[in-house]
Amino acid sequence: MALKTRFTETFGVEHPIVQGGMMWVGRAELAAAVSEAGGLGIITALTQPTPDDLRREIDRARELTDKPFGVNVTILPSINPPPYQEYVQAIIESGVKIVETAGSNPEPFLPYYKEAGIKVLHKCTSVRHALKAQKIGVDGVSIDGFECAGHPGEDDVPGLILIPAATRALDIPVIASGGIADARGLVAALALGADGVNMGTRFMCTRESAIHQTVKEQIVANSERA
Repeated sequence: MALKTRFTETFGVEHPIVQGGMMWVGRAELAAAVSEAGGLGIITALTQPTPDDLRREIDRARELTDKPFGVNVTILPSINPPPYQEYVQAIIESGVKIVETAGSNPEPFLPYYKEAGIKVLHKCTSVRHALKAQKIGVDGVSIDGFECAGHPGEDDVPGLILIPAATRALDIPVIASGGIADARGLVAALALGADGVNMGTRFMCTRESAIHQTVKEQIVANSERA
């Protein structure tokens, strides 16, 4: 029996599990496999060198699954920033209906997503940022504790503290992210008030992940020793 939460109902997925939008790892094969299994697979937009490459990657994912998947768009300060607006347009024109935003305030792009009927899940590392994201109109937030890889923020607050603080303060679905890799982590996150979980490292070790087999084996070996 499927576990229904506000996240699954809002974003139209079967299980409250999101694959992290990992640079170089979030490709069509992995995203499609996660979505086929009932979670929310994520293609990482900036892994693709150009917006046209992203269009082709989205098409490849559609060949592998007819279930919902999303695209991650991480916006970070840069001397020579990527053409973010062109990537956003590629997502919209490709008919993707879920976008994960991260790295900076997504407000400049929200009108385009909303007009296209796209649900937005924004990644936050603090309650204050999550409240701001809710105020500007995102559909859900991924709250990242200090255990989370990628962009864990500057406050160094672990998930055990941050997740319940965020779920108490917010009215929109909250996804817990950081250090979660199995059913125990999912149950713990739900007990803390979250509506689902985001997992990255666990999905790196799958057959569909593009990382080297030796790296996968080392991660598994280290996990067994732990």
